[in-house]
Amino acid sequence: MTLCQNYDKVMGAIEQACKTSGRKRADVTLIAVSKTKPVPMLQEIYDHGCRDFGENKVQELVDKYDVLPKDIRWHMIGHLQRNKVKYIVDKVFLIHSVDSVRLAAEIQKEAEKKHVDVNILIEVNVACEETKFGTTVEDTLSMIQEIAGFSRVHIKGLMTIAPYVENAEQNRQYFVKLKQLSVDIMQKNIDNVCMDILSMGMTGDYEVAVTEGASYVRVGTGIFGERDYASKEN
Repeated sequence: MTLCQNYDKVMGAIEQACKTSGRKRADVTLIAVSKTKPVPMLQEIYDHGCRDFGENKVQELVDKYDVLPKDIRWHMIGHLQRNKVKYIVDKVFLIHSVDSVRLAAEIQKEAEKKHVDVNILIEVNVACEETKFGTTVEDTLSMIQEIAGFSRVHIKGLMTIAPYVENAEQNRQYFVKLKQLSVDIMQKNIDNVCMDILSMGMTGDYEVAVTEGASYVRVGTGIFGERDYASKEN
């Protein structure tokens, strides 16, 4: 299958998951996770209609930002180091992976310098995996209350990376928990905080995530095929 066929297949599966769960198709956005993929592959699905791309590494995002069309919405979905924030605050549509007050404070500082506002999600390690970044479910509210005071950083929702599993149904519990957490936080009516976005679900489990309320799903392998970290652009 071609890249565009892969993209269409994922879009069709999202549509079906929305129908199954009684959701509006317009409420779910597909992010094409393009890490390690060369620019021509991104351009191909851009030409096919994709406008949301997700990157894990700051340098790769910046390099692609410089050469691809400017109406792309770039999503920073990987772990973000504080010393790299300055390179992307004025380039990203949304930072999904804010996991500490210190990181949010750095985003605020750099956003002030560049006179921009930055939309973020709080990354929650719902499954409590030691190998994953993210705050705990228990600490999320206090962290949000602190970040809410930053004038140029705006919390738009939550993100989680579920465990790698053979059976996507095993991850339903984590999606349910993130959704419930977002509802609980929304009911607190905290200024500068909204819970409109749930970024959850990847290639192996995005359909389950959609049925549990995902508003962004992050699909890489399902569109681009397996990642090849050793490949070099010729």
